[in-house]
Amino acid sequence: MNNKATQLLSKLNEQLNFTDLEIDDPILRSVDAINIIINSVEKLKTIFEKERIKSHEQEIDFFKNIKPRFTSKLIYYNAIFKIETKKPHGGERILKKYLNNELNKLKRYFDNNLDFYKYYRTGSNYLDHKYFTRGKFDIKLALDSFYFEVDHSFSTSHDFKVAKIMAHDLIQVYLEDKLLMMENREPREKSQVNPKIKQNWTGSKVALIELLYALHTEGVFNNGASDLKDIAEYFENIFNIDLGQYHRAFLEIRVRKSEPTKFLNTLKDKLVRRMENTDDLL
Repeated sequence: MNNKATQLLSKLNEQLNFTDLEIDDPILRSVDAINIIINSVEKLKTIFEKERIKSHEQEIDFFKNIKPRFTSKLIYYNAIFKIETKKPHGGERILKKYLNNELNKLKRYFDNNLDFYKYYRTGSNYLDHKYFTRGKFDIKLALDSFYFEVDHSFSTSHDFKVAKIMAHDLIQVYLEDKLLMMENREPREKSQVNPKIKQNWTGSKVALIELLYALHTEGVFNNGASDLKDIAEYFENIFNIDLGQYHRAFLEIRVRKSEPTKFLNTLKDKLVRRMENTDDLL
């Protein structure tokens, strides 16, 4: 089952990565992502039902380590959908207050579930038989009310909590990025050079992000002193493109099953072929 679930997760990540990069509107992006994830979770459930669990260890592994990697994405995109649709209209001060309130909600959930956070974050396993096997719920273990509404043949008392922990990490990054962009928003100085033709990036966003990280890693800007964020903003400005959450895209690129450096490899191959064809150099 692990191999099938891993393949399904890899395909899901590729689909979500494509959605993140191709749909700029966060609300539309979230709706599209949610539909993709629901379909993937249904397939995971089918795999789970067909592959009979042979031991408590397998059951614990599935509900502690496999299923939450899918459902955390559903929680994340549903949260982003709610955050964006409820976002107030108004000035920067109002928006900052709203985003900080959303961060405070994450903190309250953390405070209310501190014992389980510590258990999960420290890699403990002495209560796994209660947390991650079906039909073993203990009302004294701070259950989410959500547990009483789910399919108990495909859920345990705490697999949803693990998914929420994973999702909250991503939601926090999303909110902090929004606030950081507002803090660092400064009027751009007009370039002293006004080229006659604006160069728009017409390749994929994934390709440009791959190039962005490669150049930053090599330290080719300002003797390596430039921040990744500064380079990304420069790329967005000169190539007239919104790179979105490029750091999340990089994480997806890093675990790509095929070539992690697909675009860079293609650049190299095509340049070598051009060099071999002397007519192109004249």
